Amino acid sequence: MTETETNLIAGLLKKSPKAQQQMLDLYGRDVFAQVVRIVSVIENAEEVYQDVFIKVFNNINRYNAEKSSLKTWISRIAYNESISFLRHKGMPVIYFEDQGDKAEALSDTEVDETFGHANQETVQLIRSALKYLPPDERAVITMFYYDELSLKEIADITESIPSTIASKLSRTRKKLCRIIKMLQS
Repeated sequence: MTETETNLIAGLLKKSPKAQQQMLDLYGRDVFAQVVRIVSVIENAEEVYQDVFIKVFNNINRYNAEKSSLKTWISRIAYNESISFLRHKGMPVIYFEDQGDKAEALSDTEVDETFGHANQETVQLIRSALKYLPPDERAVITMFYYDELSLKEIADITESIPSTIASKLSRTRKKLCRIIKMLQS
């Protein structure tokens, strides 16, 4: 843990408004981006964002630097609050249903070809397709590609194991590929 994080945590434990503002300055943008990619509706994402930091400020005494980095701990809270919000509010989510084993029939090469090189059109197609994924799958994809987190970091955030995340990521990429192909037709 860095000296900055140690001082920040000490200030948060004392309920220092300056430390709270520093926490928002350091992690606020990343947390909001993570939340809005899961929750989607800006007004709802803002509500979840506030809940995340209230929970962080009220539970900072539970943070354990030996278990995870501060960023990972905050990301776990953001992930859980986002998923919980969607469940409790009964928010409508559009799901693209798997059609049997078709998703598994796609090879990794086909998936890579569908995603192609990162150009404006591909990025737009991926963004459009993400809304058809369940929140937990959307979260894994965005943490891996947008936040560039490792499988271990995603596993820590989602309280899973890296091999499970790798499998979920593979299945979700294939599902996303099928959605993109559907959107292109």
